[in-house]
Amino acid sequence: MTLFRAVQEALTNGHQRDGPRDPGRRRAGGDVSVRLVIVDDHPVVRDGLRGMVAEQAELEVVREAGDGEAGLAVAVRERPDVVLTDLRMPGLAGAEFIGRLARRVPSARVLVLTTYDGDVLPALAAGAIGYPLKDSPREAVFRAVRAAAAGESVLSPAVAGRVLVRTAREPVPAELSERERTVLSLVARGHTNREAAATLLISETTAKTHLAHIYAKLGVSDRAAAVAAGYDRGLLP
Repeated sequence: MTLFRAVQEALTNGHQRDGPRDPGRRRAGGDVSVRLVIVDDHPVVRDGLRGMVAEQAELEVVREAGDGEAGLAVAVRERPDVVLTDLRMPGLAGAEFIGRLARRVPSARVLVLTTYDGDVLPALAAGAIGYPLKDSPREAVFRAVRAAAAGESVLSPAVAGRVLVRTAREPVPAELSERERTVLSLVARGHTNREAAATLLISETTAKTHLAHIYAKLGVSDRAAAVAAGYDRGLLP
């Protein structure tokens, strides 16, 4: 059974729209070894996932959230083993959400469960450890959760193929200049473009240009992914 089938069952049986789980609640008859937080803006998807996870004695959904801001707050409070998140949600989402989550709760492994495979590289660069698709069989989702909890990267075959094709086509990224490294360092410390420009005594337009060059060289599309790539490549202390 796929997640889509689980969602259909949730629709048939009715779903709870505002049902965050009690942290620390445990299923009778089994020891929970992997604690999950689900972040998805569709309540029925959360219900479908929760229903699937309920079949596995060692897995437990401890909290749910309907957007990235709430998901970040929940993850900071609950410190789950795995965060299972959609990629496209209103407000904080995508690589920016994953990057913030990786910095605030580095022990949590992030699995992106989505119908979209086009944004895989920024998500992985921001800190996602796996990228199963929503049409994956439920056993594949369970394997991905267990692997993520163990620190192992998991990509669906379709996503893995896209990554190989894109990386094979892309040239080796150019090195960042000294000024670009400085700009990236300021961005990593939370500086806005205006603040970075004031620190470096340059115009805000010049700061934006440097940032655009950084994005191009690192193969990313936003600030969070640039910072994540900077740490991953040893460009940031």
